[in-house]
Amino acid sequence: MDIGIVSSFIDDFSGGIGVYTHQLLKNLNLIDKENEYYPIHYLEKNIDVYNQNKDIIIPKNRFVTGWGNNMLWRYFTLPLHLKKYSLDVIHDPYELGAFTFGGSFRKIITVHDLTPLLFPSLFKKMDVIFHRLLLKKTINNADKIITVSYHTQKDLITYLNVPKDKIKVIYNGNDARFQPLNYIEISKVREKYKLPERFILSVGGLHPIKNISRLLKAYNLSRRNGLNHKLVIVGMVMDKVSEIFQTLKGLNLEDQVIFTGKVPDNDLVGLYNSADLFIYPCLYAGFGLPPLEAMSCGTPVIASNNSSLPEVVGDAGLLINPYDITEIADAINNIITDDDLRKNLIKKGLKRSKQFNWSKSAYETLEVYKEVYDY
Repeated sequence: MDIGIVSSFIDDFSGGIGVYTHQLLKNLNLIDKENEYYPIHYLEKNIDVYNQNKDIIIPKNRFVTGWGNNMLWRYFTLPLHLKKYSLDVIHDPYELGAFTFGGSFRKIITVHDLTPLLFPSLFKKMDVIFHRLLLKKTINNADKIITVSYHTQKDLITYLNVPKDKIKVIYNGNDARFQPLNYIEISKVREKYKLPERFILSVGGLHPIKNISRLLKAYNLSRRNGLNHKLVIVGMVMDKVSEIFQTLKGLNLEDQVIFTGKVPDNDLVGLYNSADLFIYPCLYAGFGLPPLEAMSCGTPVIASNNSSLPEVVGDAGLLINPYDITEIADAINNIITDDDLRKNLIKKGLKRSKQFNWSKSAYETLEVYKEVYDY
């Protein structure tokens, strides 16, 4: 088979979908020597998965800039050019795949979550409009849909009436680089980011869905109950962040909270290892890579009890109601003050994290490619 994988999220270094796409290509190259893979993107870049494959570069329109250019490329330029290539299967790892207008190749999309439809007030207006206009049409045109959790599968069935047999659940994996480090390696990261000896870590970007404002309020409550740790928040500014910084200022926490911005993956491993506790109070997650990464580094985890997160964390972390500030604060204090609880969560987290690996994810995805090709 000649298999195309839309990889523009790698070009943009864009969040979880970029990680998913990169890991999928990387591991397909390792496990499959029979089929040809063609990353489809718009920028020539020196990236391992591009160097290992015959990539297809379809440039963006140089006369259009900004957000509109991304949409023009994905929904008009890309579908038009894909017809020129004799690809058997094309996989778009984004729910608004480039299949709105059909095409003769077999089509697969990955739906990570339905958050713009479920939480429209938390997302940009145009993002919500595009999901409302295009998602159902894209799903109808797809031969198969991959979801990264059973919860997202359930959402597709409940809210969009997608037949269950059209959906294949394939969990994300865990990059082997996320593992416990020695003291010297941890010290280097502490020094690079000028981190205190003891801190709580949260990773995931500054966006309303990440629930940072409530995290700040819970952290402030924990401090009033005796917590001496600082709070380190990793991730780039994404959208609607004014409430976060208003809360920060209103609670007078400017000197207690460190925002690192986006950090390289190798540094992220060190940050997980350095933290006394990892917390992920997300309002909704299609999978939740950060809690998995933290567990694999031997860091105790607090995560929300909603969406897919119980599937990932299981009993290896404390699951909290992300809307309950007191419950979040109590969980923080319990882990910090209860050494037995902390050790138990670390042990369970290391064990559970081994259940997820990208090689298995790639193998199961390859089986989907074979299935649609043989229709």
